[in-house]
Amino acid sequence: MSIARRELENYIGQLLVVERFRDYAPNGLQVEGRERISRIVTGVTASLALVEAAIERDADALLVHHGYFWKNENPCLTGPKKTRIARLLATDLNLFAYHLPLDAHAELGNNAQLGQKLGLSPTGRFGDQDLGWIGELSEPVPLSAFANRVGRTLQREPLALGDPDKRVRRVAWCSGGAQGFFHEAAGLDIDCFLTGEASEFVTHLAAETGIGFLAAGHHATERYGIAALGAHLAEKFGIAHEHIDLPNPV
Repeated sequence: MSIARRELENYIGQLLVVERFRDYAPNGLQVEGRERISRIVTGVTASLALVEAAIERDADALLVHHGYFWKNENPCLTGPKKTRIARLLATDLNLFAYHLPLDAHAELGNNAQLGQKLGLSPTGRFGDQDLGWIGELSEPVPLSAFANRVGRTLQREPLALGDPDKRVRRVAWCSGGAQGFFHEAAGLDIDCFLTGEASEFVTHLAAETGIGFLAAGHHATERYGIAALGAHLAEKFGIAHEHIDLPNPV
């Protein structure tokens, strides 16, 4: 089975409601390759290592969360960017990238998938473009126990700030580099805020509000949406899919 490149892009765009988002990079087809797609590889970031892995698997398309052409980035095709794009063009490999629309999707998105894996039942949304999520655990647990659950699930020990004995039930979260959302989340009725990264200010805000803060890794918190999207496309269109999770400590 195969699908036309344009048909696949149109379907994903409608599924993720791409036009709704103000983003920092283009969503959709970023590098054009072959016309028909029968095998896709998914991964978090379109690094050269992931591009090479997709080529080795004879993929027709690489589908990622972090692609290229970010706002304010140097537009020149030099250095690593030139090397990556040259490999895509030389092998006729399509590159599709979906950033904020993939974070936000109610079922396949990074935050939906992350909450599901951590046992959080969603109760609301917050933050710019409704990217942040709020939810509850079925039973309250100490912050230390919730941090351990996050570590086991994501296979990466999180940075945990706050009283380890604090009872946690109501959690706000946003995958990736969303530590800036902690300001708004701290004004909500929550026990803990979870994201991928930490900045200097979060230490003070956590101490002064009594709200637990977990930084579980940018890559680690954003593994699941792109894999879920790939699995969905494989099931819907009968195409082959493989998710490649290249190790990343950040």
